[in-house]
Amino acid sequence: MKIVLATTNKHKYDEFLSITGNTDLIYSPEVVIEETGKTYRENSMLKAIAWAEKTGCACLADDSGLEVDALSGAPGIFSARVSNNPVSWLLHELDGIMNRKARFVASLALCLPDKTIIITEGSCSGTIATSPRGTNGFGYDPVFIPEGYNQTFAELSSSEKNQISHRYNAYNKLKHYI
Repeated sequence: MKIVLATTNKHKYDEFLSITGNTDLIYSPEVVIEETGKTYRENSMLKAIAWAEKTGCACLADDSGLEVDALSGAPGIFSARVSNNPVSWLLHELDGIMNRKARFVASLALCLPDKTIIITEGSCSGTIATSPRGTNGFGYDPVFIPEGYNQTFAELSSSEKNQISHRYNAYNKLKHYI
C-alpha cells in the first residue's frame, strides 16, 4: 500500500524510510497545516486527516517532541517552534540544573483511504547533555542521550538510533495495520 508521509521535513522522511523499510512511503511536502492541537495525538490526527483529504491516499503523520522534567515537560508539543535555535534555547534553560532527565515522545496517526484512523504512541527516555555532540540526526539529537547509552542520538548511527527511538517504538505498534 502506498502511504504519504505527512511532513514537510525531509530529515523526518529519511528517518521514517529507515525505520519502516517501506519503499512505498511517499514524500510529498505540499500540504501545510497549522498544528492547533493541544497534544501530540491531536496534532498527528489533524495532519493525517488533512493530508489524506488533500492527496486522496493513506497518510501517516507524526507529531513528536522533547519533554524535559526540569522544565515541567517543556518544550513538549512546541519543540520545533520554541526558538529559532532550539538546542541553544534548551541548553540555556538547563544551565546549572542537575536534573536533566528527558524523553522524546511520538504520536503516529495513520489515516486510511476509508477514513479509518489508527493512532499509536511511543517514547524514548534519556538525559540532556551539557553541550551538543555528534553530526547525525536533526533537531535535539545532538543533546539527547538515550537511556543505557553514553552517546547522543547524533553520535549513534542512523540504524542504531532508529532501533530505539520514540518514532520506532510508535511505529512498532502500528506496523501490523499497514
